[in-house]
Amino acid sequence: MAMLEVKDINVYYGAIHAIKGISLAVEEGEIVTLIGANGAGKSTTLRTISGLLKPKTGEISFLGKNIAGMPAHKIVREGISQVPEGRRIFAEMTVQENLELGAFTRTDTEEIQNDFKMVFGRFPRLEERKSQLAGTLSGGEQQMLAMGRALMSRPKLLLLDEPSMGLAPLLIREIFSIIADINKTGTTVLLVEQNANMALSIANRAYVLETGRITISGDAKKLAASEDIRKAYLGG
Repeated sequence: MAMLEVKDINVYYGAIHAIKGISLAVEEGEIVTLIGANGAGKSTTLRTISGLLKPKTGEISFLGKNIAGMPAHKIVREGISQVPEGRRIFAEMTVQENLELGAFTRTDTEEIQNDFKMVFGRFPRLEERKSQLAGTLSGGEQQMLAMGRALMSRPKLLLLDEPSMGLAPLLIREIFSIIADINKTGTTVLLVEQNANMALSIANRAYVLETGRITISGDAKKLAASEDIRKAYLGG
């Protein structure tokens, strides 16, 4: 049984049929990526898995439990945490307070302190700026904070929505090596990313989304080498 199974979900925004019968699976320990053009439905898929949107039909099961339509805060308790597109940090709060909010579902005070150390170990810049207001951080630091905040809930599955958006190439490489590292230490990752080259370079498997449908799926390295994928998504 896969850790996450999405079966034939249909999602609407009002009259717009945004997701048309998508099915996908994520096995424990994998990095799986969803790639596709802007507006293909990648973010909508993540938002539906994390409970921010409800599917009209279809099933979503996580560790064997049906979570389709469950409220988002309960899905966090089940072990899924999302790093939203555009980071969505709390600008008027400090770095430390943002991280504390990431642990809001937890009561294991001692372990939370250990996780602060873990996050600061992974993102030393956040420790240097822990009493700074989050809104004063650079784009790259805000992305690190959004990831650190998600990790504070100790997710079994981390959903990442466009982590490279708006970042300089050097920072993109840094963020992606951190994602690979988070995965190596035991967190399963489902990644939505415009930068298909980077996404395929760290993923085990990939799904290609076109206007609300999955058109191709398979081994990430094979897709990265495919002529059609290169033409469509990897800049030739």
